[in-house]
Amino acid sequence: MAFPATRMRRMRATAPLRGLARETELAASHLVYPMFVVAGGEKRAPIASMPGIDHLSIDGAVEEAGIAHSLGIPAVLLFGLPAAKDELGTGAYDDEGVIQLATRAIKAAHPGLLVIADLCLCEYTSHGHCGVLRSDGVVDNDQTLELLARTAVSQAEAGADAVAPSDMMDGRVGALRAALDEHGLSETPIIAYSAKFASAFYGPFREAADSAPAEGDRRGYQMDPANAREAVREARLDEDEGADVLMVKPALPYLDVIRRIRESTELPVAAYNVSGEYAMIKAAAAQGLIDERAAVLEALTGIRRAGADIVITYHAKDVATWLQ
Repeated sequence: MAFPATRMRRMRATAPLRGLARETELAASHLVYPMFVVAGGEKRAPIASMPGIDHLSIDGAVEEAGIAHSLGIPAVLLFGLPAAKDELGTGAYDDEGVIQLATRAIKAAHPGLLVIADLCLCEYTSHGHCGVLRSDGVVDNDQTLELLARTAVSQAEAGADAVAPSDMMDGRVGALRAALDEHGLSETPIIAYSAKFASAFYGPFREAADSAPAEGDRRGYQMDPANAREAVREARLDEDEGADVLMVKPALPYLDVIRRIRESTELPVAAYNVSGEYAMIKAAAAQGLIDERAAVLEALTGIRRAGADIVITYHAKDVATWLQ
């Protein structure tokens, strides 16, 4: 995987991520497995809208990460559900927060597994938005950047192998890169949610992460599903600001966007096969309407064929098992 000359200083940092990205076939090595970690929760508690996916305690997350690792899945993506929420999402940048504790525990138990920390405030704010709200209910972009930078540093210092900003604030990749570099964390890669669309396919996730906005929606900072050219511009901006991987989310309704971004960059491209895409296949399979294995493998192969080097998917454990 070739990187532009201006990116060479962090080649060592991105080397583990490049191991995820191969050229053609679908393999376990292409997959990232998302997990929901709950502060003080039960070891495992099923998520009704996402059959086969559980809320996990920290001990449960260590166990689940070990299962994924044993199947050849090289990385997990952690989402945290804190014990308490507030207006500023302080649980996100608490050094003893749920993601920080889970990261330390997983890295101690499975040092060869990559831990990617999702970086956003929506799971931690009492209002459910991805940033700090002004008095008029609009997200304050610049104040949010300060808190996201604190979160990135806290997550990286806890041992996260990469941080993945999913907030879609303007300028956040540059702010995170500057903060990480300032704290001696210049080799921590940034996996940017570069083209994150305002999608109807996030519903099960918002239940799982308890992150639905209390009022309004996220269309002010997530992307219009009709605008593919803007997605390419956003990805290029993230690359210019120092992103190491560019992501498209969701995946299946945006295969054309994956292809456009793949053709515009030499960076690795990731695609997030999101909760709604997962739940649809699970529901259809439960009704006997489709062959789950065949449908999942076809869908993920399509995501790879569109140009994704890395596929983030809740199907990861099943796929890794089937491919064995």
